[in-house]
Amino acid sequence: MKRTRDRYGESSGTESTSASVETLLRELDGGAGSGPSTDVSPARLLDALRTVEGVDEGFRFDETIVKHSLDELLLVLVALRADGTHGKQLMDDLAGTFDADLSPGTVYPRLHDLEESGTIDVHEMVRTKEYTVADETDARDRVRDAMRQHLAIGRVLHHALTDDALFATDAD
Repeated sequence: MKRTRDRYGESSGTESTSASVETLLRELDGGAGSGPSTDVSPARLLDALRTVEGVDEGFRFDETIVKHSLDELLLVLVALRADGTHGKQLMDDLAGTFDADLSPGTVYPRLHDLEESGTIDVHEMVRTKEYTVADETDARDRVRDAMRQHLAIGRVLHHALTDDALFATDAD
């Protein structure tokens, strides 16, 4: 089974509210396309997110925030590559998708920690190591927890900016 067809999301009671990567892309693309997407690359996901109203054209990720969420981002990037991926490809994905030029000394220890926790598997190849998701439940839970934290912080910041009493402008 291709990992891109796996469902990630939350359930409420017996009714599932989860969405596949293809469904997410279709929703972000405004419903265009009837079948599953064949391109679920990290860059395409980011491009789709940038088309959402409120995300300005010049938006860039802060490398400090990328580092803070590196474990979860690595899990997502590994999951997007259904047949596995290697560390260099992950570093290229981080650079291309999140404009984060992270050193091997930052990325590889995190991959090692994810392996030690049993969340990813590492397969020794001839000249490299290939990473795949080993424990999809743990990976999904880690990504979901990080998402909830970021959304909660984002909501607090959004309300602070939209609440006239918090930050009065000079025009007031």
